[in-house]
Amino acid sequence: MAKPLPRKQRVLNRGYLYTRTADEVGELSVKLVDIDSAILYYFDNVIQPSVEDNGENIKVPIMYASPERWKAIQRDGFMKDKKRQTITPVIAYRRTSIEKDDSIPQDKLDANNPNMFYTFEKQFSQENRYDNFTLQQGLLPQKEYYNVTFPDYVVLNYDFIVWTTYIEQMNKIVEKVIYSDGAYWGDPKKLRFRSRVESFTDATEVSDVERLVRTNFSVTLRGYLLPDGNFDHRSTTQKHITPKKVMIGAETDSIIDKKIGRSGQFTEDVVDSVSLPSSPAESTGVSTQLSNPITFNQGTGVTLSQNGVSFDGSTAIDLTISIGQDVGTTSNVTFNSVSASSVILGTTTIDGSDITGDLGITGSVTLTGDFSVSGDATIGGIVTAQEFHTEFVSASIIYTSGSSQFGDTLDDTHNFTGSLDITGSYTLNSYQVTEISNDTTLADSSATALVTENAAKTYIDTKVLASQTYLRKSFFKKNTSITGTSTASFNAVTASAPTSLTDTNENDFVFFINGQYMEHDALTIQQSSTTFLLKVDNSSIGYDLESDDEIIAVGKFDS
Repeated sequence: MAKPLPRKQRVLNRGYLYTRTADEVGELSVKLVDIDSAILYYFDNVIQPSVEDNGENIKVPIMYASPERWKAIQRDGFMKDKKRQTITPVIAYRRTSIEKDDSIPQDKLDANNPNMFYTFEKQFSQENRYDNFTLQQGLLPQKEYYNVTFPDYVVLNYDFIVWTTYIEQMNKIVEKVIYSDGAYWGDPKKLRFRSRVESFTDATEVSDVERLVRTNFSVTLRGYLLPDGNFDHRSTTQKHITPKKVMIGAETDSIIDKKIGRSGQFTEDVVDSVSLPSSPAESTGVSTQLSNPITFNQGTGVTLSQNGVSFDGSTAIDLTISIGQDVGTTSNVTFNSVSASSVILGTTTIDGSDITGDLGITGSVTLTGDFSVSGDATIGGIVTAQEFHTEFVSASIIYTSGSSQFGDTLDDTHNFTGSLDITGSYTLNSYQVTEISNDTTLADSSATALVTENAAKTYIDTKVLASQTYLRKSFFKKNTSITGTSTASFNAVTASAPTSLTDTNENDFVFFINGQYMEHDALTIQQSSTTFLLKVDNSSIGYDLESDDEIIAVGKFDS
């Protein structure tokens, strides 16, 4: 263990004894990652590169390329994701070099013990919250000073690669980058560095599967570095606090001459001597007398025990101030009347005629005058009133007689929820309705009855089912015999058409003789018991029927 230095050789700087845990200034440092992040921030928040693709504005991502990714870029000529898919559009960059900025020379003699600092004063100190009071007591405010180590100024070079699908997209990005040349890149709330954009190189790459447009450019940043934790284990930002109060314990007599100071500015009468107590015990006999005494007078609602007594400091007085009643937070305070522009009760504010917030009332409320509610009103009991006037597009009035009068225009809308019981009839658009009918046959043919859903469905299903069944009938029949030269017989029966449709006729059938279509104009049909007859007009059709002819009939047979 090293031998301690003699007391006289020890140098103690009490500025280093202050704790920095709650210090708002803290440790100041500027690192390479801060400069790299400044570029990323400037592209994301200031340049904001974007392209148009399929009518949609797409923000171009920017990323710092690691050595592995940059090697892959140089190998493939473009950037790919983990699935080996080309990423476009995208911007990638990396730092290529860093060197000292000779245009701003710095010589700190010893980097681990730098002797060049910039000193600034903190405008506000927590110790000076009551500066006006301390000045009345003759105390000086305490000031905080900070020494910040000068940084090393450097020049950093970056390479950028931009990929897009189209030339128009690339032009839009390059234009924004060139326009930002010479600006200070970085977060305005943190660090910013002057930039210079140069060396643009364009290339278009076309392969069998994709087309890529690539642009290379370089950026130079003039920055500064201030590493943390490596200055002989000292902070880069040192804090110093000036003394606030000096205590003198020795008795001193000093004669203060008149007209002292520059140009004789102090020409007033001054005391011949000033005596300071040598110990706190002697201070009990020291008093101060005011040339202009303070007089205490009670006012409205305030009572003073020493009303009208003047105090000059020569003797002590006991003064009691009272207001007649207890006004503590748990007290019951009584006033004859209170006038105020507004009253705040918890989260509820009563301002003139307005109440802001929730208001709960337990008991009865009696109002004299009008009562207006702009929102919803929920009443859990019974509402008793002589008349109700309601407004919703139209107006309806419920009279004291018990009758109801609705609006008389077509734009009136009245909504009912629940059941409606009507005894008698009602009129809708000059049509009188007397009943709701459930007659499924609609046999009454009433002009004042409304049918139910069941009656309408049953009636329609009956009619529609028969019609649909008839319309779907389509069967093939082959002739059984030929009589003479003009009549063919079929063992079939025609289907019967419902009352709402046309009776079955020759137009509901199609005939083919030996595979050839037969003209309808020369054909007639006839049902004879269970035999279906096809009669041919030979002169019209142009040929006679023979016994070996095969005739196929297609149409509405019963089965």
